[in-house]
Amino acid sequence: MRNQFGIKPKVNTYSYRTPYPPAYDLIPLPNRYKVPDFTKFSGQDDTSTMEHVNRFIIQCGEAANRDELRVRLFSSSLSGSAFTWFISLPPNSVITWADLEKQFHKSFFSRVHEKKITDLVRLKQCNDESVESFVQRLQEVKNKCYSLVLDDRQLADLAFQGLLPHIRDKYASQEFKSLSHLVQRISDQDIKPFEPKRTWNKKVSFVDEAASSDSDEEPVIGLAEWVKNKKPMSCPFGHKEPEKFAYDITKADRIFDFLL
Repeated sequence: MRNQFGIKPKVNTYSYRTPYPPAYDLIPLPNRYKVPDFTKFSGQDDTSTMEHVNRFIIQCGEAANRDELRVRLFSSSLSGSAFTWFISLPPNSVITWADLEKQFHKSFFSRVHEKKITDLVRLKQCNDESVESFVQRLQEVKNKCYSLVLDDRQLADLAFQGLLPHIRDKYASQEFKSLSHLVQRISDQDIKPFEPKRTWNKKVSFVDEAASSDSDEEPVIGLAEWVKNKKPMSCPFGHKEPEKFAYDITKADRIFDFLL
């Protein structure tokens, strides 16, 4: 075409354009700010989008005070298919941090990882678990209840209902303002581990050695057994020694014939 008409054919070129305005790249970072080594989100593991966004903002530190820097740095916290999603966004499709966060949740949010209030109600303190450990476990589940709104007192009430029965009975008349207040008031040093009542199973067998009902002798116990924790303990006096004879019992018939 160039030789025939003197026209240089147009070559298709591709250049990447960020989904946010180019002016964001010109905004200076805070003084002496060092870009952190962000925890990466790939969309392939069990990390939820809510968890990642909150961790990202915390890791941003001082730079998180400006929406423009949040948008600009967010791609550094992505990898794999999540990073591919980000660079595929149309130019100028993200103006504010709210725009980017909304699109991120829409593309990767999964309610499989979200907990509900029923998960909190089902939590119960283990027999060998301290109050502080139980409250921490409950708090971890609450952090995954993204759409659940509870004030401090309501959350403390939920935690109290999950405590061991003997702890609830001891502190039933008290009110707790928050989880920290509950842990502070219920001292683990004053709480003994819960031990369910043990039951004893008694089994006694005896043999009445009296020859007749007119005998004044008391019945003699031939075998006694007390069962505790399903481990039998036999009494030594219940073992009967085998009977011994002063003659050879195999010759009893011959001896009997001789006497006749």
